[in-house]
Amino acid sequence: MTNLRIVSLLPSATEIICALGLESQLVGVTHECDYPPSARDLPKVTRARIPTEATSAEIDALVRERLQSAQALYALDLPTLAALQPNLIVTQALCDVCAVAEEEVKAAACALPGSPRVVNLEPQTLDEVFACLGQVGEAAGCQAMAEQVIAERKARVAAVAKRSATAPRRPRVALLEWLHPPFSCGHWSPELVHLAGGDELLGRAGVPSRTLAWEELAAAQPEVIFVACCGFSVERTLEDLAQLAAHPVWQALPAVRQGRVYVADGSHYFSRPGPRLVESLEILAHALHPEIHPLPAVGAAVAYQGWPQSAAVGA
Repeated sequence: MTNLRIVSLLPSATEIICALGLESQLVGVTHECDYPPSARDLPKVTRARIPTEATSAEIDALVRERLQSAQALYALDLPTLAALQPNLIVTQALCDVCAVAEEEVKAAACALPGSPRVVNLEPQTLDEVFACLGQVGEAAGCQAMAEQVIAERKARVAAVAKRSATAPRRPRVALLEWLHPPFSCGHWSPELVHLAGGDELLGRAGVPSRTLAWEELAAAQPEVIFVACCGFSVERTLEDLAQLAAHPVWQALPAVRQGRVYVADGSHYFSRPGPRLVESLEILAHALHPEIHPLPAVGAAVAYQGWPQSAAVGA
């Protein structure tokens, strides 16, 4: 496709588009698209209907309420979208919490002049995330670039897996995507734990995350807890983590007692099914086995720093 005008309707799609060398043809993004940094300056075609200043428990309740009533969590700015005149829209139908509803996108595309092509991404595993790069590459006419990016990323995954195979033992891991209430990980994240040299106790590969009872977390007895709250920075996650200081179940967990609680930037890593899942894997691998996995080469934005009985990973 020539003379592309691309609109991305989720942050991971923005990262895919830019990884494929199409940044100059990206004309609109969501209010959450912040990587690469230049994406922040592009016109925004969405807005959130959930207040960002709400507590984690309040956000959880609001999300459940809206999903129960089939109300959208994100609103599409139709006038801005029409003014951008896209001929390619990249969106997703994987998670109702993460983006504009699929039916709303389809209806908007049909109403736009020229009926732009809509590419719908629905990855549930790491291989499917790589396939999404190929899907966008095919739609944008840059298959060769997509194949090159996929090959480079897969090589890095293979390198991590090869090092993990030399680990003397695999720790029992709980990767959590939310804290109030606790959520297991899901989709690709259990795969990342396995590749990084750990055994995920609560999440299942290829299926969504789920709410956990504290008793379930206690029964799992994780030796390592890795927290990557969906959409939260390290600083925001640490605020939630501090609220668990007096929680009897939390304080009794082996990972907490042994100081093996890690915090990652869930906004940029783990939650986004895009190219930086490879960086997410490298961050996790170093946390689990620092003796065999080097500190990820992701620049000064990622740091391992002390926190009472834990370490923070990612900024």
